[in-house]
Amino acid sequence: MDEIVSQILEKQVLSAAKAVEDKLDEKIAALDRLDPDDIEALRERRIQQMRRAAERRAKWRALGHGEYTEVPEKEFFAAAKASERLVCHFYRDNWPCKVVDKHLSILAKQHVETRFIKVHAEKAPFLTEKLRIVVLPTLAIVKNAKVEDYVVGFDELGGKDDFSTEDLEERLAKSQVISLDGEGSAYASKQAAATKRSVRQSGTGDSSDSE
Repeated sequence: MDEIVSQILEKQVLSAAKAVEDKLDEKIAALDRLDPDDIEALRERRIQQMRRAAERRAKWRALGHGEYTEVPEKEFFAAAKASERLVCHFYRDNWPCKVVDKHLSILAKQHVETRFIKVHAEKAPFLTEKLRIVVLPTLAIVKNAKVEDYVVGFDELGGKDDFSTEDLEERLAKSQVISLDGEGSAYASKQAAATKRSVRQSGTGDSSDSE
């Protein structure tokens, strides 16, 4: 039985490797067919893409992206209008909110495409009433100047305060306020590492079976 399973796994690995190899061959063949003008056009297009990306990141940073900062109540709406995507932590000085602070400080640096701010709920009575903030901590998820979703307490994060940054990252991604395939994404890095480990283990298993 073990031998049959091993043979099946080996065929699957070989099939996946063949598919990757075929795609690489297609890309290499496409490059071989390019003339110098085509290559220069691709190079110029890539330069333009990189320039636009750099300009976009500079604009985000000028708006406060990349840092996790506290804003007073009166600045909330201006921040929501200025940034297409924003996560606002309504907090008070207690342990659960400090746990959220720790994770958001990390995510703010990893996801420059989104602005991360915090508002002291007890100092923002108008805002908390308008947005119906009752439980703390609460994350208000804002897109295009509208609050579209909330993460209330830890119920969606396992119900305890020992959830990981990746858990919160994945939850925010479900609301499409951040992108999981971003260059700084902890979730994407974790998934890539897991994939590499899986491939290594498969390769080790195949070699031992073949012996």
